[in-house]
Amino acid sequence: MNVNFEKLDNVNGVVTVAIEEKDYADKVSKQLKEIGKKHAEPGFRPGHVPAGLIAKKYGTAVKYDVINKEVADAVYNYIKENNLHVLGQPVPQSDNNFDIENKEFTFKFNVGLAPEIDNHVNKDLHVPYYTITVTDEMINEQVEGLRKRFGHQVPGEETEPNAVIKGAIAELNEDGSVKEGGVVVENGIIAPMHFKDEAQKKLFEGKKVGDVVVFNPSATCEGNAVEMSSMLNIDKEDVDAHKGDFNFEIKEIIVLKPAEFDQEFFDNAVGKDKAHNEEEFRAAIKELIALNFENDSNYRFTIDAKDAVEKAVGSLELPEALLKEFLVRQSEGINAENVDEEFGKMRGQLEWDLVRDNVAEKFEVKVNEEDVLDEARGVVARQLMQYGPNALSDQIIDKYAQEVMKDQKNREMLFQNALNRKVFEVIKENVTLDNKEVSVEEFRNLFIPAEA
Repeated sequence: MNVNFEKLDNVNGVVTVAIEEKDYADKVSKQLKEIGKKHAEPGFRPGHVPAGLIAKKYGTAVKYDVINKEVADAVYNYIKENNLHVLGQPVPQSDNNFDIENKEFTFKFNVGLAPEIDNHVNKDLHVPYYTITVTDEMINEQVEGLRKRFGHQVPGEETEPNAVIKGAIAELNEDGSVKEGGVVVENGIIAPMHFKDEAQKKLFEGKKVGDVVVFNPSATCEGNAVEMSSMLNIDKEDVDAHKGDFNFEIKEIIVLKPAEFDQEFFDNAVGKDKAHNEEEFRAAIKELIALNFENDSNYRFTIDAKDAVEKAVGSLELPEALLKEFLVRQSEGINAENVDEEFGKMRGQLEWDLVRDNVAEKFEVKVNEEDVLDEARGVVARQLMQYGPNALSDQIIDKYAQEVMKDQKNREMLFQNALNRKVFEVIKENVTLDNKEVSVEEFRNLFIPAEA
């Protein structure tokens, strides 16, 4: 078998495969023998079918399959061994003459080649890097939020915005008197913070145990049958008959007492032994906020770095005709009528993928199993963050990360994420960073498209 390559221009070439009978005859014969061992024919048991009959019935199909496989393998191996950077897949030329009765065959395949790229990733390339300032206001807000989150419900003397109120609910007549035979709930519970009507919320502000408040349950929830049924302990089908006013006699007020600055709170909020007093706790909170902002800064850097590199590289020469032909052959829904439009949509991503891979090759970026596992750990950690720092043990994260990686689609996505992360890391190390400190508002404004 003879394989050779002819480069037509910067991004197009032809791979030619010449195959002779000696290259495939033994494999055809071997497959026919295997068929003879397993297949029965009328009048013959498996293993006793004459070779001539097997060859006559299956020979053409087997020869076709063997030649196709031999040629495909030859093209693949040539590309791999000669390190040709092929885009898409080789496309057989339409004028390939394939008469199965012949003994010798020649096949030609058009191949698209990746263009030569100068990625310009060096210290001459400047990329902005934004650091978000952590203010005392941010720290105070985070601290108070955590104190409420890890606080305790205790009896209160007066209602507060987040209070839960217990008491007796009684339905009223239009004149304000208690309705005989009306709805009565001796152990009613309400949480005005969840009322949808502001006027109804205000009715319960500054109230104490023993106070009686006239309110309208229907107005608190915009007549929602489920919520009224739960509040008044009646069937949903009956709520329309009870949309008037009710008394609420307050018997107990439950308020949220923020967590004290003690070791239990510090451990729950930022992790065991990460802080031992309020000063250390606030420092830990500042570090956590800064870490979150660093993630945001790095994300913004990927946008700016990609933009800077793409501008430096400029538009790439691509084997458009061949790539479009490949898309029509391989992609459902893409045809001769819409291939130009569809190719235009994906061209930008294709060019960036080529530049990214070029950067990876230049700086010898490798993605190993541990890198992929780290990506999976990050996915799991972000999902578990809502359950607090104590849910983020290494054992739990690793367990779920291994589960995530069992899915092949997940694994491929994680691999691409790891490659992107490592490529942007080497870009960050090898370009000149123009460091800029900004406020949260200024940082958010970076994502607002500039007016034309």
